[in-house]
Amino acid sequence: MPLHDLLPVLTLVLHSLGLVTCLVGLTMARQPRRKRLGQALAGIGFLIAASPMFGQLAGVIPPPPATPLSPS
Repeated sequence: MPLHDLLPVLTLVLHSLGLVTCLVGLTMARQPRRKRLGQALAGIGFLIAASPMFGQLAGVIPPPPATPLSPS
């Protein structure tokens, strides 16, 4: 199965995982003694959530094939 067929599912999973990771990191960053760890975790969460887009921009994940428009 080509990767572009799995991209919608992969995107949903990575967006959800990245969002949760980012929110946990931002919650941890509110405490002064865990500020750096929380900021790092929030940054990692952002990178997880944005990884499908970065993969397409880098050319690792090919774009889906174009479908011809049917005349109406």
